[in-house]
Amino acid sequence: MEFFCYHRDRLDSLALREELLEEHWSYMDRYAKELIARGPTFAGDGETPTGSVHIVDLPDPAAARAFAFDEPNYQAGAYRDVLLRRWRNVLGRTMWDFPGGRSDGNRYLVLGLGEGAAADLAPPPDRDELIAYGPLLSDDGDTWLGTAVLLRAPDPDTARATLTADRYADIEVHDWEFGGRR
Repeated sequence: MEFFCYHRDRLDSLALREELLEEHWSYMDRYAKELIARGPTFAGDGETPTGSVHIVDLPDPAAARAFAFDEPNYQAGAYRDVLLRRWRNVLGRTMWDFPGGRSDGNRYLVLGLGEGAAADLAPPPDRDELIAYGPLLSDDGDTWLGTAVLLRAPDPDTARATLTADRYADIEVHDWEFGGRR
């Protein structure tokens, strides 16, 4: 089962995150084979971290909760909240398979929080800029709750336009970059 996990930073937690960086990476190293995508989000300045995205394939919701809440930054209080949802890997690949590479262009997390009937279950026709794409689902996988996308785009507005705006209660766009050890 695939899960989308977004840890959002607590205000002024940068020093704590920097202190725990190696512990965080070591923790994530334990999940190297299960990770589909990972990486930090940033404020509009492109430098100030605002959160951490992990898309991971785990056996069940209990394992996903353990993954999310045993994470060292979470345990130390660096995060203000965690969004954890089932997710479906529509592209069928990991971020490391993205043909555009790790670093060229602007990268974004687009998070559409759904309401009503499911939307955007299939990716847009031009998949070349998509790094990860899939619906957010309830624990049992039956109810659509939104869509999460990692992509390369020229700007935040173009990234936001990947989702059908009137089908979501809210669409968030965050600067994002490939995570993990270099």
